[in-house]
Amino acid sequence: MTEIPAPVQAKDWTVDLLVVGSGTGLATALAARERGLDVLVVEKTKYVGGSTARSGGAYWIPANPVLLRDGGIDTHERGLTYIGNVVGDTSPQPRWEAFMRHGDETIRMLERTTPLTFFWAEGYSDYHPETPGGDAAGRSCEPKPFDLRELGDQRPRFRPATMEAPVPMPVTGADYKWMNLMMKTPLKSIPKIVRRVIQGMGGLAIKREYSAGGQAIAGGMYAGVINAGIPVWTEASLKRLVTEGDAVVGAVIEQGGREVIVTTRKGVVLAAGGFDHNMELRQRYQSESLKRDLSLGAEGNTGDTLAMAEEVGAELANLDQAWWFPAVHPSTPDGAPAILLAERSLPGSLIVDKSGRRFLNESTDYMSFGQKVLEREKAGDPVGDIWLIFDQEYRNSYVFAGGVFPRQPLPQAWYDAGIAAKASSPAELASAIGVDRKALEETVERFNLLAGAGVDEDFQRGNSAYDRYYGDPTQTPNPNLRPLSGKLYAVKMVVSDLGTCGGVMTDEHGRAVTSSGEPVKGLYAQGNAAANVFGHSYPGAGATISQGLVYGYIIAKHAAETTA
Repeated sequence: MTEIPAPVQAKDWTVDLLVVGSGTGLATALAARERGLDVLVVEKTKYVGGSTARSGGAYWIPANPVLLRDGGIDTHERGLTYIGNVVGDTSPQPRWEAFMRHGDETIRMLERTTPLTFFWAEGYSDYHPETPGGDAAGRSCEPKPFDLRELGDQRPRFRPATMEAPVPMPVTGADYKWMNLMMKTPLKSIPKIVRRVIQGMGGLAIKREYSAGGQAIAGGMYAGVINAGIPVWTEASLKRLVTEGDAVVGAVIEQGGREVIVTTRKGVVLAAGGFDHNMELRQRYQSESLKRDLSLGAEGNTGDTLAMAEEVGAELANLDQAWWFPAVHPSTPDGAPAILLAERSLPGSLIVDKSGRRFLNESTDYMSFGQKVLEREKAGDPVGDIWLIFDQEYRNSYVFAGGVFPRQPLPQAWYDAGIAAKASSPAELASAIGVDRKALEETVERFNLLAGAGVDEDFQRGNSAYDRYYGDPTQTPNPNLRPLSGKLYAVKMVVSDLGTCGGVMTDEHGRAVTSSGEPVKGLYAQGNAAANVFGHSYPGAGATISQGLVYGYIIAKHAAETTA
């Protein structure tokens, strides 16, 4: 692996805007520079890109110019209706109205200031499409594959992907849906796989390194930052905010054991992610049951900015929330979970709790999945061990956990670790995974009856357009339901997350506010460092990234238009 260049040495400096964090904070830097501001980005870790570089890379903005350009039908009014209905009173209305008002401008700014081009992921439904204003055709957009070689000598400093494909191939979220169905829809799936392999391998032949998803969107923004000459200090931690009176006027940054002071004319922007890997805070604010760090967020997300923001009077909110994501239980004490997305929606599968019974719509969006598990915990009825159960036909048909291909055996390490089991009957499987035999037999019998009819009367699986997006279109009448038969498998699940989404409460300009709603002068927050713009909700794929991008634009605009 190419050695990472030595970080740019930090020094006492004065800038208009200091951005702490290099995920969606890069959008803030780009928007600020375009408006003529002198801006500096500081990053705690040795890599640029934050959790954005580890994400799916989509953004979700109703009626945005890319969606409309690609043939989508939507209006800002419908977007506002939908957000208002899913958010309710869990986030102040001016915040999400500002998100809608500046979404178009944000995307145009990114297209002007970066090499990125985007496309509409048609068909990727909103997560609650039946809600008034919801859209079954979807509002999510993605970057087209991006050549990371455009980062030049800064390429080694860019955050690596969480998973590497067996061969170089830039897989977009839109590709993933069909690649997962390669055995069931070969006429549609195989050409997509071949095209991406040719693009990846062919790119290497001409010294290009195409990547997709979060690698593309974060890499493209980093390229824009490099081209704009915006300095980025890595291995540089925010230690404390500097104040004069009631205003934030800078920050103390530590790099290599040495402290420097960055003085700001316009403000400090907290874009340093959430408290994903701070288990003391997670147990305090979210659940005492969270004993192990299972977050997929970047390792630098430890919530350092929360106490600093509180010290200058900022209100914290939404700390009990995260972008929850069901995943395969790690097979080793220091292993990482493997996310389960389409796997939960595909026919021939169901999920049970410690009692051996179903307890939710398996296909529900991933944030709602985690919320339902924690609701049970808070109600004194913990879910306990969670098992995804499926049959041999399922195993023969679909990719599992991103790396186990159809007909390929589940990893032996999973069986050795007790997170996987197989059996010839529900009773035998119940014994293997430690659930009540009669309960599991009754559960499978009841599920098979409903699946055979194509209607899930118990949990409405397959009723939503979102459920059906990740289903199997060859399975009728319900793409999410098929009775289980023959050999059965079980894989133990955990509730992981893409990061926490509680933090500094901000106003419609991205300014940190006090508990009384007064702005903290000179302090802004965005992305997962701020309280979720959408409150307790996840409106659609890419809402995590889009709120960071849009509020980056909003913050830069406000800072540029405000007298120092």
